[in-house]
Amino acid sequence: MGSYCSSQVKFGKSKIVDVSSLEAMADRLRIHSIRATNAAGSGHPTSCSSIAEIMSVLFFHVMRYKVLNPKDPASDRFILSKGHAAPILYAAWAETGLFSVDDLLNLRKIDSDLEGHPTPRLSFVDIATGSLGQGLSCAAGMAYVGKYIDKASYRVYCIIGDGESAEGSIWEALAFISHYKLDNLVAIFDVNRLGQSEPTTLQHDVDTYKARLEAFGFNTYVVDGHNVSELCKRFEEAKYVKDYPTAIIAKTLKGKKFSGIENQENWHGKPLGEKGAEIIKLLQDELMKKGTENKSEIVAPEEQIPMVNYPEIKFKEEPNYVYSEKFILKLNNSKRYISKLLYTSMGRSGVLKVLTDKFVKFL
Repeated sequence: MGSYCSSQVKFGKSKIVDVSSLEAMADRLRIHSIRATNAAGSGHPTSCSSIAEIMSVLFFHVMRYKVLNPKDPASDRFILSKGHAAPILYAAWAETGLFSVDDLLNLRKIDSDLEGHPTPRLSFVDIATGSLGQGLSCAAGMAYVGKYIDKASYRVYCIIGDGESAEGSIWEALAFISHYKLDNLVAIFDVNRLGQSEPTTLQHDVDTYKARLEAFGFNTYVVDGHNVSELCKRFEEAKYVKDYPTAIIAKTLKGKKFSGIENQENWHGKPLGEKGAEIIKLLQDELMKKGTENKSEIVAPEEQIPMVNYPEIKFKEEPNYVYSEKFILKLNNSKRYISKLLYTSMGRSGVLKVLTDKFVKFL
């Protein structure tokens, strides 16, 4: 199950790192993710487990934010682009004290705001990330505003799944981030090897990930994504890199610490069921053995940034749209054409026989 390091270390100018506390927090986040998805009867506990140490380090050591006001303009931003790992995001915020850990058992209930994927109806979520490949673009926009408009010190952290990293939108965002030298952004790639139905294209070929990201102009680190000390060190170093954005390629295991499930296929998007109780007991026994109940202190941002007063934003001149008669005629003709096309198509025998063993015939 791995071992805890009881020592405390310090990297650069950062605060002391309580390694054992952060490792223990990662396992508590795993336990919450198992319980929540088991209660819901659905969800992605194995996808949560691969980022447990990353979430622990970010939320309880690296990021600066206000627990009771998560969207304070001076707070660091966090985007979970692999939104299906929402249970561990909710678990992290519950551990901060924003809401009760008991609420995690309401995951995916019809009357619960803790949906299967994060949505902005929650006070700690800036964007919805149900659609994979979108999170990094939004993070890029936040970092651009932070550096060039707000001119503020807050940083932006985005976790990207290795499966979604195959999407073109991720690489468009990387190009934008590099071009504008967004050194206030850290893109974290969770390289856990396994996609939804099969291994990802590159699996654990972290050298190829590194070469590609460096080619895009990123300051790039390859780390053991389950090594708390290594993660703390690289996040700290990234703070002092200027004019280059940082990418952290975290080599992880899907279902880390889930005995019999870790790094195995066919466990994507499935609660652990009866296996969950056994795995929770193993994790709890380890926590008891190490005797670690401490939580690292969450540090609020020192900087103050005024909230934008949206009602004061006005057009210099109200738009005055005038539809020409020619436009209206074309619009009406288009409506008539579409209606005729649909009516004619529905009347053709082949359209309503799609599920036959022959090709669809329209005439």
